[in-house]
Amino acid sequence: MFENQPKGLWALALANTGERFGYYTMLAVFLLYLQANFGFQTGVASTIYSTFLMMVYFLPIIGGIAADKFGFGKMVTTGIFIMFIGYLVLSLPLGKDSVAIAAMGISLILIALGTGLFKGNLQVMVGRLYDEPQFASNRDSGFSLFYMAINIGAMFAPTAAIKIMKWAQMSLGVSEADSYHFAFAVACASLILSIAIYYAFSSTYKHVLANETKAKSDDPAAKAEVKELSQAETKERIVCLCLVFAVVIFFWMAFHQNGNTLTLFARDFTQKTSEGLQSMAFDVTNLVACIFVVYGSFALAQSKTGKGKGIAFGVILAAIAFLFYKYTTLDSHVDIEAPIFQQFNPCYVVALTPVSVALFSWLNKKGKEPTSPEKIGLGMLVAALGFVWMAVCSMGLELPLTQGNAATEGARVSANVLISTYLILTFAELLLSPIGISFVSKVAPPKYAGLMMGLWFGATAIGNQLVMVPGIMWGMNFNLVTIWGVLAGICLVSALFIFSIIKKLNKVS
Repeated sequence: MFENQPKGLWALALANTGERFGYYTMLAVFLLYLQANFGFQTGVASTIYSTFLMMVYFLPIIGGIAADKFGFGKMVTTGIFIMFIGYLVLSLPLGKDSVAIAAMGISLILIALGTGLFKGNLQVMVGRLYDEPQFASNRDSGFSLFYMAINIGAMFAPTAAIKIMKWAQMSLGVSEADSYHFAFAVACASLILSIAIYYAFSSTYKHVLANETKAKSDDPAAKAEVKELSQAETKERIVCLCLVFAVVIFFWMAFHQNGNTLTLFARDFTQKTSEGLQSMAFDVTNLVACIFVVYGSFALAQSKTGKGKGIAFGVILAAIAFLFYKYTTLDSHVDIEAPIFQQFNPCYVVALTPVSVALFSWLNKKGKEPTSPEKIGLGMLVAALGFVWMAVCSMGLELPLTQGNAATEGARVSANVLISTYLILTFAELLLSPIGISFVSKVAPPKYAGLMMGLWFGATAIGNQLVMVPGIMWGMNFNLVTIWGVLAGICLVSALFIFSIIKKLNKVS
């Protein structure tokens, strides 16, 4: 799984890990912050949340165009510094008046702009690492590993947000509304780490930037090394990519309910305490131990030396011993904060990536591995299944009564409902997101690489803007089964569309 991967992959992945940790720390509590600090109603808060997500994923189009002209490396570093300023403004406790709202809006614009310059262009650089013949066959697995690495940052984000907020309230005596700013300050620190990694290990990917400069030179021999496509080929590839982008819109509309209606469901309809074995799932260190068991098992199976097998076996035993100790020292119950559920998706991504890579490697050897477009279609089907499960589990629950008002609470369900839903949606994500990014980096015409990656994020942006639709339905007291049913139906129709044009997509992949 880790063999025959370019060294630059790990440098770029870790740089993205730091940035994603800060981003998801902020995102884990952002919707709740809007209601706690400004008193916004659910529909208004959901619209602000989705609009911000839209900007984050729309502006990579601008970032891609800029990178095609000025260079990917320059845009990546510029983006980090702009993001830092945005998070810094957001971390300032400016109150609840119109000035504070305006400052929040400015900070969101800066964060979105910085992300637009950073995110897509960094991933184009990752794709360029696999243009070398010795790495070309590992493009899909490489992007899966890249995706896994950046989710390590997201995995710890909800816990970081909750812990820093509780520390601020208990140690410094700040109010709950003001404690959110401490979570936003974590993002500032994470960007410092991100830029440090990016520069410290630049030697591992500098040839990508060198080739980029070479291709932009006036030397005919240098330009000849860049593969040129005919006008017809270029058009065919762009059309196919745009068809995939159309489907991606609806995946992200559904998937990014994690910070919207799924968080509201956690707050309003999920049990507030947990006990026994289930409670261990809400301690991120236990999840990390489980991940060590998974990776240790793969290392044990794949190691070619006795020493390697011994180390892997030791890691497994240590992780199991840690889990046993934590189980024997459990509290009678643990309190469950709504944002903590957002840790499950990245944890699942990290744990299941080696399983996914191993499965598709095995299918590849048998000549039965699905193509990238087929994986995207399967991802949409799995996403539909996730919301069908939510609809089933929501049957019999009253309409969303609370709207943030604890005095009007209704029935609550087991935390296992959301834990299992995030597992299903993670399977969908692993089939669609890293594979989709790999598909774009492979199929995009070379001279439009930045623009095409930007359009991938542009499609994601539209989907993120549509995230507000279920939130508005929630605020209008739509039945829960209806809300989840709409999302399931959208995913199912998108899957059927992908499979209806699969031959066209496979032709260019």
